[in-house]
Amino acid sequence: MARMIRPLANLYEQLRRLPGIGSKTAMRLAYHVIDMPAEDVKQLAAALSGVKEQIHYCSRCFNLTDSDVCEICRDSSRDSFTICVVEQPQDIAAMERSHGYHGLYHVLHGVLSPLDGIGPEKLRIRELLLRLQQESVSEIIIATNSDVEGEATATYLAQLLKPVGITVSRIAHGLPMGGDLEYADEITLSKALENRRTM
Repeated sequence: MARMIRPLANLYEQLRRLPGIGSKTAMRLAYHVIDMPAEDVKQLAAALSGVKEQIHYCSRCFNLTDSDVCEICRDSSRDSFTICVVEQPQDIAAMERSHGYHGLYHVLHGVLSPLDGIGPEKLRIRELLLRLQQESVSEIIIATNSDVEGEATATYLAQLLKPVGITVSRIAHGLPMGGDLEYADEITLSKALENRRTM
């Protein structure tokens, strides 16, 4: 392949670092950016910059937000006695698409994975326990993925929360083993919520 001029090579390298973007796609996107009107490129750059500068974690549930507390936590019509614990912010979007859950959330930002050096201290578990001291919660629904790490995290949380005296349930798995919440369809998620079990 011919040597790329530096600005194109720089763009190509940055695009290639994105998840799910291989060499061919990165090259296609880089050339697409070159062909875009200058104003569209500026808007894209501003959007990328804005995401990094304006979005942070909700001080209550650790979802993504552009204010101190996210929209879901501010919604007084939601069931504040139930908290659904998920791995990542994108899992909240998946759960919301199911229209089967109307409580609050707590985002762990990962799962237990000793092989990767991720223990409980690297997740937002301490913050969850603090919430339980400060808020009136009657049920915790654990909605981690059904892979090995997700199951280990669910078991760990269930054991940790049992002495607190709160009902701890796990979403039923109409979800395939090894599947991610992010890619589950609405009906499967809705049924998984309906058929959750106490742990």
